[in-house]
Amino acid sequence: MFKRQYRSNKSYWSCCFYIAFFYLLHNPAKDVQNIIMITKYVIYGLLGLNLEVLFTGFMSGLQGNPRLTAHTYLWMLPIYGLAVFLEPLHNRIRPLHWYLRGMIWVLVIWAVEFSTGSLIRTIIGTSPWIYREGWVIDGLIRLDMAPLWFCTGLLFEQIHDRLMDRKDLTF
Repeated sequence: MFKRQYRSNKSYWSCCFYIAFFYLLHNPAKDVQNIIMITKYVIYGLLGLNLEVLFTGFMSGLQGNPRLTAHTYLWMLPIYGLAVFLEPLHNRIRPLHWYLRGMIWVLVIWAVEFSTGSLIRTIIGTSPWIYREGWVIDGLIRLDMAPLWFCTGLLFEQIHDRLMDRKDLTF
């Protein structure tokens, strides 16, 4: 029985591979754009994870932990990856002064943080992060972290600009 199930899974994945392959042949221009978007999604996700590890490690050091213990959640990779969908917003608010853009990013990040945290809480019964200290809204948002999100939004603008300049990323 195990071998039969394995064979059916193998044929399933083979079928998926061939469908994806023929789809790539069908519309290569659209797929290049999809590959670029997926690449940026992964870049933003990994950068967000790294920033979170650096921040939590730094904060543990400030709290007296000489080991600089850091942590994050695997849920954060796809959440930080969502920054790729905020690129059009960045292009739209680009003419504004930097402090206005920073305030916009704070509101947008809070909205993403609240909605993704609520969605994950609905699906699995809890959210990966549960804020208990500071000015908290429903355990999902800390209002006192606004300066951090302000700087993070402006940092991701710089990353977006660098990714736009990359010739090897745009094929």
